Amino acid sequence: MKKHPEGGYKHSLSTAKLWRDILKIRSEAPLIHNITNYVVMNSTANALLALGASPVMAHALEEMDEMIDLVRALVINIGTLSTPWISAMLKAGIRAKGKGIPIVLDPVGSGATSFRTTSALQILREVKPDIVRGNASEILSLVSSEKGTKGVDSTHKTEETVDKARLLATHYNCVVSMSGATDVIVSADRTVRVFNGHPIMPRITGLGCSATTLTAAFATVNPDPVEAAVHAMALMGIAGELAGEKSPGPGSFQVQFLDALHAIGENDMRRLRAAEEDPRKV
Repeated sequence: MKKHPEGGYKHSLSTAKLWRDILKIRSEAPLIHNITNYVVMNSTANALLALGASPVMAHALEEMDEMIDLVRALVINIGTLSTPWISAMLKAGIRAKGKGIPIVLDPVGSGATSFRTTSALQILREVKPDIVRGNASEILSLVSSEKGTKGVDSTHKTEETVDKARLLATHYNCVVSMSGATDVIVSADRTVRVFNGHPIMPRITGLGCSATTLTAAFATVNPDPVEAAVHAMALMGIAGELAGEKSPGPGSFQVQFLDALHAIGENDMRRLRAAEEDPRKV
């Protein structure tokens, strides 16, 4: 478990609320539309199924309107970007926004190339997602010309990017969820840190994208986008800790992680959960 920097664990967010949201997802099985990358489709679909939600992966421009009419949330993930996919992302996003459907954007690799950064900014402007979830370098690229990605990996730490994340959240009226050694969730006036997780997690492809799609699942049952983002990151971290207790390496970790998402219970929440909301006015 990631310890709070001052020692111990601070629980300012309700474990009961987190468990309530998990039970809602399991009972309602919300359908989540993922326009996501080829690398992680299987991983993210399995993560949603393990939690109790239902995935659909659809990318054709011709079916975006009908698909959005069926789903409870939309994930836009630019990991394997192409011009036709951008058109589909914009069409789906604009329709989802008009219907009040939660939208989560994952700007995978933004900052690595101008095409990725420009595309992510276009989606931000035209779609206006409710939550943007990425690593610190991806988030920084959306508010700064500084390059900091190594492929899709971050070269910045979340703590050094908090102020920039708040600028992004304020400008686009969204919540920014940054994954890292400590996960930081930022809105215009709130900052929450989640200290759960396991050191193996960054060594596995698709866990960041899984965090994005789980965030969308939580957004279907919790109207507060800050809480939805925090609950998703806390669950990811707790499931990672449970998986790490049984896994010697990344191969078995992937299996144990899905099993943990499926079997996680309220006692696991109480035993492992560690999150803190910054009490300072920002």
